[in-house]
Amino acid sequence: MEASSLPPRSADALERWCLHLAGQQGRSAHTVRAYRGDVEDLLRYASTRGVTDPVELDLTLLRGWLATQTAEGASRSSLARRSAAARGFTRWMHERGMTPADFGARLASPRLHRGLPTVLTRTEADALLVDTAHAAEDGDPIAMRDHAIIEVLYGTGIRVGELVACDLGDVDRERRTLRVMGKGAKERIVPFGVPAASALTRWCDEARPHLVAPHSASALFLGVRGGRIDARTVRTVVDQAARRAIPGSRISPHSLRHSAATHVLEGGADLRAVQEMLGHASLGSTQIYTHVSVDRLRAAIDQAHPRA
Repeated sequence: MEASSLPPRSADALERWCLHLAGQQGRSAHTVRAYRGDVEDLLRYASTRGVTDPVELDLTLLRGWLATQTAEGASRSSLARRSAAARGFTRWMHERGMTPADFGARLASPRLHRGLPTVLTRTEADALLVDTAHAAEDGDPIAMRDHAIIEVLYGTGIRVGELVACDLGDVDRERRTLRVMGKGAKERIVPFGVPAASALTRWCDEARPHLVAPHSASALFLGVRGGRIDARTVRTVVDQAARRAIPGSRISPHSLRHSAATHVLEGGADLRAVQEMLGHASLGSTQIYTHVSVDRLRAAIDQAHPRA
């Protein structure tokens, strides 16, 4: 059943909520698409039980919907996202006076097991960057682009979505900073070092002109056909470069983000500075990197200390 085949009031509420997410909350297209699918599924479930107006939803129905998701084998992360989507939808209805109370606020999410992120050692990070730099020495535009991408991801710790959204005007070469638009449409300025600055300069001045097309506009990084590069291509670039430089590794752009944060903390940076660098709304999200550093320290002591 498509959204258009939902009961009219449900379909209308869903459309207006999605516009609210994108327009007023600044959620990314990916987030809006995921939340839309979740709430559409909820409204479809409700309609099979005779509830054709979303204001008639209640906590019992929401819990029943999640129970069916669990029975169908949905993962804990999927259940958590669907719970968040449902709560966001019921909160929106209540804020607009459509319901007398926000009944979804009491809908619990399953606790997620938060594993430690994949982190490169400094030796592995150096090997990756040296290998991509070597590949770019012959002047191949794609190799130069890939080297700049990896230098920027590791040098700034930005998310892959933030990287692909960057425009030429977001780079301040003199100050060596990059303006990025993070989650919730929050803008921040992230500094980068000399190696990333050098790779960006070569890409922008020497390689990018070879890929520019009429539809390139102001995109910082381009695909082979001249359009703005997409996140999937960036993931492929990072994965292939890592496999070449670090045999047996499975590295993603997010691994480079984790690695950057961990290495900066290990170098003595303040946790709040790392929070600002990563664009975390909560310091709690940044604290996981202290756990990574402690685990790495423990492993080193276990290996080297005579009384470990």
